[in-house]
Amino acid sequence: MVVMARDRHPLRPALRSGAIALAVGLALAGCSSSSGTSGGGTSVGNFLLYGGATVPPEAAVPEYEVVCPRVDITEGGSAIRVGGENARYQISITDVARECTMTGDGGYQLKVGVEALALLGSGGNVGRVTAPVHFTVKRGNTVLANRTRTTGVAFAPGESQAAFTVVEDGIAVPPGEGEVTIMVGLGSAPAQARVGRR
Repeated sequence: MVVMARDRHPLRPALRSGAIALAVGLALAGCSSSSGTSGGGTSVGNFLLYGGATVPPEAAVPEYEVVCPRVDITEGGSAIRVGGENARYQISITDVARECTMTGDGGYQLKVGVEALALLGSGGNVGRVTAPVHFTVKRGNTVLANRTRTTGVAFAPGESQAAFTVVEDGIAVPPGEGEVTIMVGLGSAPAQARVGRR
């Protein structure tokens, strides 16, 4: 069973036109699941999909519920600005989402996505910038994941903004007691604090 959710963050008018146009196309891979038909399909199709000529039986749904934790943006992590007053560029988080997949033992696998928008400033004359995004998952004071993923963001010729998505998956949340928190932020420094729930 997969539990999916998206946390919306209000966009400034200057960012909305560039971010919303790509938000749907940049949705997390795997946040939508397709269900197969009831028939057996073709043998070739079954080999491609299932590795054999027959359709395997559906996996049993684990008999427990998962409340997929909300995503918080770390204090000071919603935007980064490079270049001072005459900024070369600025990057801002525009949206976050998460997906929880039950593992059958009381735990779940977590996938977290961040959508962001890079804007060239008055001092900017670059075709590509680097955007580090930090992900921290905790249960109480126990750190389950503490990762930084860096991506290159390219500006198309003549464009001053570029939307992009960073996805971190394979985060295992074992069964246990206590609230699980997800924190994301721009920059490579470990996340320390949370701002209000979104």
